[in-house]
Amino acid sequence: MDEDDPKEYRWETGYEKTWEAIKEDDDGFLEASVAVIILRAKRRRQAQKKGNTKLGMMRHLFLILDCSESMSSQDLKPTRMLCSLRILEGFIEEFFDQNPISQMGIILMQNKRAEKVCELGGNFRKHIKYLRSMSKTSLLGEPSLQNGLEDAFSSLKLVPTHASREVLVIMGSLTTCDPTDINTTIQKFKQEGIRCSIIGLAAEVHICRTLANETKGTYNIILDDSHYKDLLYQQVEPPPAAVALEASLIKMGFPHQMNTEGTDEPLTICMCHVDSTEEGKLTTGGYYCPQCLSKYCELPVECRACGLTLVSAPHLARSYHHLFPPANFEEMQFDKQVTTCYACQKTFNDGDKQVYQCPTCKRMFCIDCDIFIHDTLHTCPGCATNLSTFQLIQS
Repeated sequence: MDEDDPKEYRWETGYEKTWEAIKEDDDGFLEASVAVIILRAKRRRQAQKKGNTKLGMMRHLFLILDCSESMSSQDLKPTRMLCSLRILEGFIEEFFDQNPISQMGIILMQNKRAEKVCELGGNFRKHIKYLRSMSKTSLLGEPSLQNGLEDAFSSLKLVPTHASREVLVIMGSLTTCDPTDINTTIQKFKQEGIRCSIIGLAAEVHICRTLANETKGTYNIILDDSHYKDLLYQQVEPPPAAVALEASLIKMGFPHQMNTEGTDEPLTICMCHVDSTEEGKLTTGGYYCPQCLSKYCELPVECRACGLTLVSAPHLARSYHHLFPPANFEEMQFDKQVTTCYACQKTFNDGDKQVYQCPTCKRMFCIDCDIFIHDTLHTCPGCATNLSTFQLIQS
């Protein structure tokens, strides 16, 4: 085809020409244009979220990590395994910060077997401590996706149906060595309403795609370590509730911390460390279950004696913002009437083609603040500092 001919091939019409948006800066670099494209993609993903959606707030998530020989590949630096451990540390901390009344467990796939190394629990320090100890783990053989799923299923099937049950698989291998037909396991997950999401580190695998589609999860392949982190952190926000998720009242306990240091109270060990070999856990204070008076050193936790969920008021408050997120900001053309971002006081320039307006308080924000408000802050600064709009939101 002649280059001057305006006609296009049929296959060209189905693609967005993102390369046309990439332009060099004054120093001849492309990083600025690429960063803007990434920000706009995040903003579009944020705008696609719908309000008034039933969410699974009490999440029970099993993280299944591939520890096979394929994780020793150096396409992620220094290796896939070490890169994954570094990113997962931040993910686990962020997960429990945004989902304080949720629980997580860890399963390893290695040498055609699966091992549950961390049971479901709300102590993120325990999970991070174990991940840090895995830096010298030997990477052997092939993974067994079916064995990993079966281990997760044996624990998740005992979780009450009002909780959101999920599995997140980090898969580095292109093969899986399973003892029987994995499709039967996939059907069990589908019938129980357990969501399975997968992040692939190499290339797309058909059985992983089938698993994600059948269980209404997500399946993505990473491009690099920053994309890996972005995909992983997308799992922090609670997903829409499954159809099988029941709405029910949940009994919770709100224990107060009792500090009896310097008194004659006897030293006792908390239920968190009753099976632990660590020293120095004998204390006189702690959180006492209001139902059975069992002692715990931190919250949230599920009482090992009576099964009551023990939380504090701030934990529920941090979960509340997922149910009522701030409204999506409207994208406006920059008309130079408003010259600065209301949040960060950045001065808008001619390079800012779009600005973003809160539909409630009508304040203008830059794209960075728009993403920060919806992903991290969960409150519009303009609405929070305006008494009339703040009272309107509260009502």
